[in-house]
Amino acid sequence: MAQSGNGRICLFEDFFAEDNIAETAQHRNLGSFSVAGQGAAEVDSGIPTLSADAISGVGVMTTTNEDNHTILVGTPVAFDVALMGAIVAETRVRFVDLDTKEVFFGFSDIDPNTLSIETDVMTGASTTLTLTASDICGFFLSAELTDDEDWHTVYNGGTTTGETDSTAVDCNDDAVAGEWQVLRLELFPNGTASFYIDGVLIRTVTGAVSTSVDLSLILAVEAKGANIEIMHVDYLMVEANRDWTA
Repeated sequence: MAQSGNGRICLFEDFFAEDNIAETAQHRNLGSFSVAGQGAAEVDSGIPTLSADAISGVGVMTTTNEDNHTILVGTPVAFDVALMGAIVAETRVRFVDLDTKEVFFGFSDIDPNTLSIETDVMTGASTTLTLTASDICGFFLSAELTDDEDWHTVYNGGTTTGETDSTAVDCNDDAVAGEWQVLRLELFPNGTASFYIDGVLIRTVTGAVSTSVDLSLILAVEAKGANIEIMHVDYLMVEANRDWTA
């Protein structure tokens, strides 16, 4: 039932305040979001702010040097597409390099506290996507895919079967080291998802996401090997309608 008041939820982080790299809490706050992920409690993982070439505020998402360790910024499992759509998530990211890392930006049904992208959400190998979580919708980039610098539009859990052939969902829009890209995802109450890169509509998928499963939003980078991996993030935003029935 519609009610008066603040009916639109808007969470935004501009990365002017840092998450200390030496912070050892597994789960801690950064504005309206949480910093978490498998390995986030280690003293070499966190999100410090960039001190040069950092106009408008830039967070440096930093993993440990252990395989499948993740650093993420995200929310609790708190979004229902049917009740809260349209839901819009957007971020602006860049990379120093595109080696030995996986990245996921989007929604899943996994609590982000100790999340590993490969273990809990999905992973890639050659041209195969393994969709681990029952509910996924977002952008995926993996150094372990053949098309290792391209973004892929991934989904699972809706009425449309999740695609596991990476060549069918690549965006033909490679990330380039040192260059910013804006990723935007729109989820509609009927489960349709639209994917945008730099303002250009890449793909719309009908039935991409469940209309009955609650979801969390995450922006995550994961190490694929024994190197510390980083991703620069300028901002993270998510908007949704408030569920007045809750």
